[in-house]
Amino acid sequence: MTLLPSLLAFTAAAALLTVTPGLDTALVLRTAAVEGPRRALLAGLGICLGCLAWGAVVAGGLGALLAASAPAYIVLRYLGAAYLLWLGLRLLTRPRAGMTEDAVPSSGGGRSWLARGFLTNMLNPKVGAFYVSFLPQFIPAGADVPALTLVLSGIHAALGLVWFLLLVAATRPVAAALSRPRLVAALDRMTGAVFLLFAARLALDRR
Repeated sequence: MTLLPSLLAFTAAAALLTVTPGLDTALVLRTAAVEGPRRALLAGLGICLGCLAWGAVVAGGLGALLAASAPAYIVLRYLGAAYLLWLGLRLLTRPRAGMTEDAVPSSGGGRSWLARGFLTNMLNPKVGAFYVSFLPQFIPAGADVPALTLVLSGIHAALGLVWFLLLVAATRPVAAALSRPRLVAALDRMTGAVFLLFAARLALDRR
């Protein structure tokens, strides 16, 4: 497979993976519905930056180490599970009563939401392992592997950003309904439960 067909095939595959419901989608949807579009977009941007960072890690060869080293994978896996557990418990035990409250305390304004999205992505070793196993399939023989790995991760990040923009736009028509205190609290609890589910899956994962 030559370069252009490889890029087109990867774009199609990555687009399907991007729209598959998962932790990133849950985080952006909840943030858009409860915190507003700006914070949701910042969280989505943080997630996309995490994709780029994982691409750089894999391009540098550390991703292969993560895939091959059980202790490294386990450490990062438990760190990610602990982070999701903390977020999930905060949302379940201290749900917001309105859109002006923050169920998961933060500081630093928009930067905290950017960091939250970034950490959610970076503390999931499955992303790194996925990149190690998935990206090489779309790198033609003789290509500059590190450079093309960064290009592919950039395509994935760009697709993710477009998807998050669509998700945020979809929540705006129902923003008034989503600002009701009971619904806000319910959304927090639902998102917390999703985070706990992902934390359990990550902690119990055996690759």
